[in-house]
Amino acid sequence: MIEKEVYILLTNTGSLLTKLIKLYTKKPYNHASIAFDHNLSEVYSFGRKTARNPFIGGFVKEDVREGLFKQADCALYSINVTESQIQKMKYNLQEIETQKKHYRYNFLGLFGVMFNKPLKRNNAFFCSQFVAFILKESTIIQFQKPISLIAPYDFQCVPNVHLVYEGKLKNYQNENIAEKYYIPVSEKGVYSNRLKWLSSIV
Repeated sequence: MIEKEVYILLTNTGSLLTKLIKLYTKKPYNHASIAFDHNLSEVYSFGRKTARNPFIGGFVKEDVREGLFKQADCALYSINVTESQIQKMKYNLQEIETQKKHYRYNFLGLFGVMFNKPLKRNNAFFCSQFVAFILKESTIIQFQKPISLIAPYDFQCVPNVHLVYEGKLKNYQNENIAEKYYIPVSEKGVYSNRLKWLSSIV
């Protein structure tokens, strides 16, 4: 069976909301997105819908080359999947996208994470809850706790994810890094930190 890859992108954009979350988590990355290609042209999450108001949020397709992402720190992880799992992911994502007007950002759920009390709300996700939902419903990852308690740093602890790159997101977007130094699946065990090293000298 031919395996493909999808990607989990963790970022720190330095926005007011991520700064507030970071005060609690003490973790470097406090936003999570799901991507279908290593060039990050298809990136989805739950986050702000407008640049000026972080409290108006919902389902978003993110342009990681613009806005707050231009100065963001990031960690990019890949996970092996089958074609069937990718199709399930895209189906579930499309179901949300077609009804996105009815979905909202789960601000109350963030407090549930803080107090370790799952708060399940209809048609509402925060970023890492959304990513966890897509992965779980596609039978890619079975989490050991409710997805309403999944924080961005939890993805770093999943055994079958592989670190592809860590550093400034804008450096990953550089064509020489994103294309020339992209790490094939077969080489990840040996060269998983190559891009991290390269980012330190760019």
